[in-house]
Amino acid sequence: SQKFSIWSTILLVLVTIFSMGGIGWIAGNFWLEYNSDQKDKIVNDKPKELSDRLQKAGIEESFFFPLVDDFFYAKYPQKKGQTLSDETSEDKLWKWRWYEIANQLLNKLETLSLDARRRLGNYSKDDIYRWKSQLSRLNISSAAFNDLTDAKFFYLFSEQPRGKNIIGLPMGQIWQAIATDTMKGLQSRKSLEEIRFTPGSFREVVNGNLQPGEGKIYLAWIQADQILRVRLRVNSPEVFLSIYPPEKYRGRSRPLIEDRNINLWRGKTLTSGYYQFVVVSNSEQPIEYFLGIGARDRINSRY
Repeated sequence: SQKFSIWSTILLVLVTIFSMGGIGWIAGNFWLEYNSDQKDKIVNDKPKELSDRLQKAGIEESFFFPLVDDFFYAKYPQKKGQTLSDETSEDKLWKWRWYEIANQLLNKLETLSLDARRRLGNYSKDDIYRWKSQLSRLNISSAAFNDLTDAKFFYLFSEQPRGKNIIGLPMGQIWQAIATDTMKGLQSRKSLEEIRFTPGSFREVVNGNLQPGEGKIYLAWIQADQILRVRLRVNSPEVFLSIYPPEKYRGRSRPLIEDRNINLWRGKTLTSGYYQFVVVSNSEQPIEYFLGIGARDRINSRY
């Protein structure tokens, strides 16, 4: 009787194990089939959904699709030279991955203005020449302008190499679209502010908040032979300061400092004119900062 009880217990345990295994096998197959069905649905629905989004965003498919291909083959170089199809489950998986990359890219491009997006694929060097003329009227150097544009570009596309000339390439089109919005921000004074020293004062302090990838340019008219003292107070190592001399002397003067994460800089001005103080953020979080600018000895009488 005792042996029978032991064998009954063992049999019950084995039946339970096999039953659970069967349920697990059924559940696993159900999940695989469900997941495969979901990917099939995504692959089948994506073309129209993506086309509708591109049309609403004002982006031409002839520009967007080759760019997605570049991102896709950069991530999956083993698929380069192969045509994506939906004949097999594996083919559909690769196509699903292509659409995921397309979706991520479009999410980033949708952060740009509609006017900037509409010209993607049609920007040229003529736009750069026009911006230089507009910058000259604003007393801003190309270097300061590029700082603001680069901040947004590399926030969106951090994987892109720095220092590479991308004008004329598809990614250069995106940079120029961002530059279009940068110029609008400067002309509307959203990202540009002139510091006017209070009469009798030799120092002014301004403050602001920067979203990820944002920047701002401050202009101050300072005469030559001044002792310039600049202090940046910010609780982040991802906020950078650049100081550029007056634009009309850019051929004879180098940046006083460029893309530096420092709290204090002191030096002597070599010429009179509008000095540019550029603050940009590479942080993933909104950042508050305080910028103090002081010039000792002589300040232009207008201030």
